[in-house]
Amino acid sequence: MTFQVYDTTLRDGAQREGLTYSVVDKLAVARLLDDLGVGFIEGGWPGAVPKDTEFFRRARTELELRHAILVAFGATRKAGLAVEDDPQVRGLLDAQTPAVALVAKADLRHVERALRTTAEENLAMIRDTVSYLVAQGRRVFVDGEHCFDGFRFDSGYTSAVAETALAAGAERFVLCDTNGGMLPSQVTAVIEDLVARTGIAPDRLGMHAQNDTACAVANTIAAVEAGVRHVQGTANGYGERPGNADIFAIVANLQLKLGMPVLPDGCLEQMVRVSHAISEIANIAPDTHQAYVGAAAFAHKAGLHASAIKVDPLLYNHVEPAVVGNDMRILVTEMAGRASIELKSRELGLDLAGHPDALSRVTGRVKELEADGWSFEAADASFELLVRSELPDAAPARPFTLESYRVIVEHREDGAVVSEATVKIRVRGERVIATAEGNGPVNALDEALRVGLARHYPELRDFELADYKVRILEGSHGTGAITRVLVETAGAGRDWTTVGVHPNVVEASWHALVDALTYGLDRARVPGASAA
Repeated sequence: MTFQVYDTTLRDGAQREGLTYSVVDKLAVARLLDDLGVGFIEGGWPGAVPKDTEFFRRARTELELRHAILVAFGATRKAGLAVEDDPQVRGLLDAQTPAVALVAKADLRHVERALRTTAEENLAMIRDTVSYLVAQGRRVFVDGEHCFDGFRFDSGYTSAVAETALAAGAERFVLCDTNGGMLPSQVTAVIEDLVARTGIAPDRLGMHAQNDTACAVANTIAAVEAGVRHVQGTANGYGERPGNADIFAIVANLQLKLGMPVLPDGCLEQMVRVSHAISEIANIAPDTHQAYVGAAAFAHKAGLHASAIKVDPLLYNHVEPAVVGNDMRILVTEMAGRASIELKSRELGLDLAGHPDALSRVTGRVKELEADGWSFEAADASFELLVRSELPDAAPARPFTLESYRVIVEHREDGAVVSEATVKIRVRGERVIATAEGNGPVNALDEALRVGLARHYPELRDFELADYKVRILEGSHGTGAITRVLVETAGAGRDWTTVGVHPNVVEASWHALVDALTYGLDRARVPGASAA
C-alpha cells in the first residue's frame, strides 16, 4: 500500500502547554505543512471546538492544498446512541473533509473505567461509526488510543479492536502509544505479535508516538521497519507533555536513512523553512539543537572539525545539510546562507540568481539583522521588501516619511486605560498630523497612522490587523529586553506578516506596522504609493 505521512500539528500538537493557534494561524500552518508535502493534515475537532469548526469552514474556500488531504478528527459514537443521532459525528460530516480520523478505545481498562461501557458496546461503536462514515464517502482512519498498553494488558481485546475497525472499512488502524512509555524493541514486539494473532497485513497499520521516553521518533522508525506504512507526527514535536514524534525527523530519517521517498520531489529541502515558520506562528523560539532543522544541527567549532570539513564536509556531517534546507556553519567564521536566501527569494517570485551583487548585499543585511534579533522565517512580507530594495528595479519606497510619533497612555479616574497616539508624517509632499485613540499603544499608533494616510490611500480601509505577537528574545532580561514583534495583516483576500525588533516594544511594532502597510499598498498596486 502507499506510504502515508500524516501530520497532526493542528490538533494533537496544539495541546502543547502555552500554545494557542488562532484560525488565521491554523490556515497558515496548514499551508506550510502542504509545502512540506505531507499527505494528510489533521485540522482539529469540528463540532467539539468552535475554533476548529471555523477553521474547516474557512479552509473550504481559503486553502488550496497541492499535496495534502485535510482530515477532521473526532470520536466514535457515544455508547447507547445511534450513530445517525450523534451530534459530534454530524460535526465530522459537516466539516466536509475527504477523510476523517476517529479515536477509539483500544485498552479494555479504559473502555470499562473511562467510557463506562462494555467491551462489546465499544466494538459496536467502532463498527457503526466507521461503516457509517465510509458509506457517506469518507476515508476513515482509526486511532487506537492506549493501544500498546492495552495490548500488553489484554492482547485479545486490543486485537479485536483493530480487526473490527479494518473490517468496518477503516483505511488504516493506527497504533497509538498514548502514554508515550514504549521503547523501540517493545514497539516491534507488539506489532509482530498483533500481526501474527490477527493476520492483519502490517501495511494496514499506522504509528502515533508520544515522546515521554524521548523515543517517539525511534519508536516510529521501529514501527516502519516492522512493516507499518502510515506514520503520524507533529511539526517540531509539539504536543502534550514532552510532545509527539517530530514529523521533520521522521520523514528525514525515512527518506535519507532508509531510502524511502515518502515526500514529493523537492519538498524535503523545505524542512528548515517550514519548521522555523511554524515556530514563529506558534510564538515558540525555534530549538537551535533540533535534529536536521536546528540552527546548530550542522554547526562545527573551529579546530579539528573545521580542518576536516575543508577536505570533505561529509566527514563530519551525517547528511548534506542542503538536502533539508539547512546550512553547515563554522561557528568562528559563520557561513552566509546565500543558497537559502536565493531559494526563498525565488519562492517569492524574485530572481537573485541573476544579480549576484544584490544576493551578497541581501545575505549580508539578513545576517546583520538576525544578529540583532530579527527573524524573517514567518515574515515573508518584510523579507520581500528587503530583497526588492536591493534589486535593480528597487522595492517601493515607504508610502510616507516619518517626522515623529508620540504615544500617551492615560489611566483615568474611572479606571479606564486609554492610549492616544499622534503621528507627524509627510505623504506625497504634504505634511500630515493625525491623532487617534486605541485600546493600547500599538492599536492607537496603528489607528493614527491610518487616519493620516486615509485620504491619500483609501485602500487602507480594506486592511485589518489580524494578529499581533510579541516575544522577549532569548538572552534578554527584564523591562529593557529586546523584543520581536510579528504583525499579521489581512486584506484583499490574502494575509501577510511583517516583523519589527527593538528594545522598545512600541518602536518594534512601528517597524512591523510600516512594513505591513507598505507591502499591502504595493500589492494593491496603488498609483504613486512609492512617492512619500
